[in-house]
Amino acid sequence: MERHVDSQIEELKKLILTMGGCVEKALDEAIQALISRDTNRFKLVHEIENRINEDHVKVDNQCMAFLAKQGPVARDLRLIISLIKINTDLERMGDQSVNIAHTGKDYLTRTPIKELSDIEQMSTIARRMVKESLDCFVREDAVHAQKILMMDDEVDNLKQKVFKDLLAYIKKNPENADGALDLILIARNLERMGDHATNIAEDVIFVSTGKDVRHGGKYSPQSE
Repeated sequence: MERHVDSQIEELKKLILTMGGCVEKALDEAIQALISRDTNRFKLVHEIENRINEDHVKVDNQCMAFLAKQGPVARDLRLIISLIKINTDLERMGDQSVNIAHTGKDYLTRTPIKELSDIEQMSTIARRMVKESLDCFVREDAVHAQKILMMDDEVDNLKQKVFKDLLAYIKKNPENADGALDLILIARNLERMGDHATNIAEDVIFVSTGKDVRHGGKYSPQSE
């Protein structure tokens, strides 16, 4: 027989998935606005972020109520703690999408610097990390969550390439430094989104196994 708390947890998971979908959409709109040079699309990012903020408050309130009324222990407690943390990570990713929109709008007023394939690739990986980490959370799939942790290296490597290319560009074209710095800021925000998705994957492992893999902690799926 299903416990009453299980239905409450499922409702919270649905809210988290909705937030995740909004984060993916906000990031996609911000990057596509940049690539297509369509400033109108930046406005949609702000509208989506408002929905993310509303859900952020809703999830926090429901988690607090759950803790107060149910007094969860063991796995249920780990799950609620992780939901609160994931909720915060998603809200911050919404903020970073808005940061990208703000900076992108500035960039489009300047001289175009380079093709944006690296930025677009970073965005694609970050969105995939968000989606897959949340899918893993719903399924409590620690094995795939471990793979998501490794995807963050791809984002980091691309960020380093963007930084290196643009710093070299600034040395040769100091008059266009502002535009290059805009793209560096956008890459930095994308890297941070990858970090937040990594946090979610770490929480999946914590919920599923009780193992804390933050700060270099180890988890081997083969040992399960």
